[in-house]
Amino acid sequence: MLEAVALTYGMLLSFVLSGASHNRRLARPNPPVLTYIGYVLFGATCALTVALTVYAAWGLVTGETL
Repeated sequence: MLEAVALTYGMLLSFVLSGASHNRRLARPNPPVLTYIGYVLFGATCALTVALTVYAAWGLVTGETL
C-alpha cells in the first residue's frame, strides 16, 4: 500500500513541478487547480516531515519505537 501512495505522490509532484516550470518559461500564470494541488502536496510534505521528526525525537528520548 505504501508503494502505491509513494508512486501517486511522486507522479503528482512531478506533474505539478513540470507544469509550473513550463508555465514560468512561457510567462503564463498557473491554473488555480495546479496551484491548489501544489499547496496540498507542500502541506502534506511538511506535515509528514514534522510527524516523522517528532517520532524520531520521541524514540531517542524514551528509547521506544513501534
